[in-house]
This record gives sequence, structure tokens and C-alpha cells, in this order.
Amino acid sequence: MDKASVSSEVCRAAAEVTRKDSGVMRNRAILAAVWASIVWGQAAKDAPPGDTAVCQAKAAEPSVTVQLPGNPFRAVVSRDGCWVFVSLGGRAGTAGIAVLNRSGGTVKLAHVAHTNAAAGIVLTHDGKLLITAENSGPRFFDVASLTAGAENPALGFIATVRGTPVGGSVYVNVTSDDERLFVSEESEAWITVIDLKKARSGGYTSDAIVGRIPTGLAPIALTFSPDGKWLYSTSEIGNDRNWPPCGGERPSGVVEVIDVERARREPDQSVVAKTPAGCDVVRAAVSPKGDRLYVTSRASNQVLTFDTEKLRTDTAHALIRATTVGAAPVPVAVVNGGKTVLAGNSNRFGGGGGPETLTVLDAAKIESGEDAAIGTIATGAFPREMDVSSDGRTLFLTNAASKSLQMIDLERLPVRQR
Repeated sequence: MDKASVSSEVCRAAAEVTRKDSGVMRNRAILAAVWASIVWGQAAKDAPPGDTAVCQAKAAEPSVTVQLPGNPFRAVVSRDGCWVFVSLGGRAGTAGIAVLNRSGGTVKLAHVAHTNAAAGIVLTHDGKLLITAENSGPRFFDVASLTAGAENPALGFIATVRGTPVGGSVYVNVTSDDERLFVSEESEAWITVIDLKKARSGGYTSDAIVGRIPTGLAPIALTFSPDGKWLYSTSEIGNDRNWPPCGGERPSGVVEVIDVERARREPDQSVVAKTPAGCDVVRAAVSPKGDRLYVTSRASNQVLTFDTEKLRTDTAHALIRATTVGAAPVPVAVVNGGKTVLAGNSNRFGGGGGPETLTVLDAAKIESGEDAAIGTIATGAFPREMDVSSDGRTLFLTNAASKSLQMIDLERLPVRQR
């Protein structure tokens, strides 16, 4: 709409209001509403979703911490970098989704959408839907309503496990076309596959469930390869008694490779390979090239590095290196174009509840067999999940026991030498 058209629309609207009501205040109010609608409608058409330069501006310090009202699980960031959504666990009144606004190098809590305790969290690629994992299934939220602070931003819920088991649904992820949703059920031995397109158009009912992918016990990670062809999952306990034990007769954990295209139609036939891994393997991160998968082995205090091609074709030789880090590592991230691997030392069973660290690993030294740990980064208590902004410059770390979100500048990593 050009300027002449805008002016014409405003004048016609003003004239119509004047004919129907002589109240000056009412005229002004409606005229202002008409003008705002036209101007903002045009702005939405012409402008990007957010002012990325302002939203993604550097913070004054390389590491900034924001306190939260509950125990955070994971943070995800809008593509423009203007909004950060954090899933909160805990009791009613504190659990839900914390909505934070990011601008000018600062992150501030805007409000909390109170709901049930939330674990894993993901944004659809169109930026319109936020999905959280609750104990008995995923809940779906309208992003526009969340950022506006609407009283009830939830759109629906799909139950994927019976009852409300402890640690039920724990992780969620979506395909790049936003047509399939994967939900890892930690209390079970499967990953639920949901037709997300059908769920969105049909009111989020159980008939959108496509089926289940069989896994080991307590599946967690849901990490896509960069090309979207493969989904890597971890199960804390394998289901093959011939695998190496992890205390008593309990088998080691497992890394599963899932054919994403097959999982769209036949979830129960989509696992193409299983590789025995460390004890209590939990999270996974893939290299930008897709050739390496990094997995945290919580009970072994290690980061395991796998050759992704061999994970599919030669499982006996897929493990490249097992690197010792801190106590009970949980989150893992690949940054700096694949040159650096970060592992969060949760020490969740240590009982101290004090500050912990991220171990900084040199990916090239992992490959060569050298001592890859080059230092640590100070965190809060129980670093739990990591997410990287779309521009690759900022790491968002949740510190579960400290009830905080930590924003770390990846170009100014505050590394303490070992």
C-alpha cells in the first residue's frame, strides 16, 4: 500500500466515524486504531520479524546470568534472536515457560506462562509453534500469544504415555519441514512419532500419532543430522545383555540411528543401527559436517566421539574416542564451526549443589588422541541444557539447581586454563 492509499483509507475511516458519532474522543480513538492497523500491517509485510542487530547485540561481559522463578530445563531462541523461551520444572505456580526478551546485549524476564512442569522444548521452523515435553506427552503453544503475555497461550496437548510417570516424555524435536514431531519417552522404551501437520490442522488429538520407534530403556536425545536424513537418539540402558555391563548385569547405554524418511511412515521399522555406548548416555550433538556425533556418558564422566557413517555401517568401529571430562556430564554442544565441543559437568549426584563448569574440548585433539580438554567455563549449579543462537555467536545454558539462564559469548569464551 503506497502513501496515497494509506492517507485515503485513513480519511475515509475518519469521515465514517464522524458521521456516526460526534464524540471527539471516540473519533480520535478509532482514528488512531485505524492508523495503527495500517502502519503496523505494512511494517509487518515489509520488515523482518525482529531487529536482529539490536536483539543479537553483544553483552557487556562474555558471560551474563539471569535468575529465573523456577528450575530451568532447556532454553530455545527465536530465529531473530529477540525472544528466549525457557522450560521450567518444579511445582505448580513456578512451572511452565519463562518468556524472556533479548535486546541490546541484555536478557530480561518478561513473564511466565504457568502450566505443568516442562522438560525438553522446541520451536517449529516457521517460528509459530512452541512444543514442550511434559510427563505424559507434548503440549503445544502459540508463539505470538506467548510473547504477548496472553493468559492461555496453550493450543492443545497429546497424551503419548499413560498416567503421569516420573520422567515420562522428556525431549522433543521436529523435522525441518515441520511435518513430523518426535517425542522421547524416558519412562518407556520408545520414541513417539506425531504427524505435526495433522495435529495442527485437527486440534491436537491422539489420531495424529503415527506410531512408536523402539529403543533401549530411557531414551532421551533427539539430534538430527545436518541434512535431516538421520535422527540420533540415546538410551541410558541398552536392551542387549551381550553388551558390556554398567554395574551388575545392567547393559551399557546405546546410540540409535533412525532413518527419518522411514520413520514418517513406519516408525517401528525405522531404526537402522544400534551401537553400544557408555554408561547412562544422555545427550548428543552433531558436527556441522555431520561426520561426528558427540555423546555424554553421565555415569562414565566422558564425552564419546563417534564416526556417524560407521554408526550406520560398522558399529564395532564407530567409537573414535572416549574423553574424560567432569562429574556426570549432561549437556553437550558443538560450537566455533565444529572446532570446539562443550560438555556440561552437572555433578547432579554429588549432593553439593554448588557452582559447576563446562569442559572445553578441542575437536582436532580428540581426533589426534591428544589431551583435548583445554580449559573450563564457570557455570551455576547443575548445568543442564545448551542451545546456540541462529547466528552461532551466543550460547544459552540452563543451570537447573541455580534457577538461572546463562548467556555466553562464543567469540569471547571465558575459559579458565586447566
